[in-house]
Amino acid sequence: MAINKSQKLPQTAVLKQILKRCSSLGKKQRDYDEQGLPLDVPKGHFVVYVGAKRSRYVVPISYLNYPEFQSLLKDAEEEFGFNHEMGLTIPCEEVVFQSLTSMLR
Repeated sequence: MAINKSQKLPQTAVLKQILKRCSSLGKKQRDYDEQGLPLDVPKGHFVVYVGAKRSRYVVPISYLNYPEFQSLLKDAEEEFGFNHEMGLTIPCEEVVFQSLTSMLR
């Protein structure tokens, strides 16, 4: 079933939904403050897991402005969805992710 343009959310709204869905994932493995935020993740950043070994990366929220990173998030949603306990997992090789993020800085 196709979605017409009037039913689509603005890009920023979609990205906020993605982060909201993923913000509570993986809480069993880390220490959290009274607001439920991970203690080891600075303000303005979020965590993603990449590659076969699910290496953990803390990335700035500003990456959400880049179409290349948005494409990775769309791939993650298609492959894994966002309603699971695995954390936000990016389906690409670690070396590819590192190369992409080094260009976004």
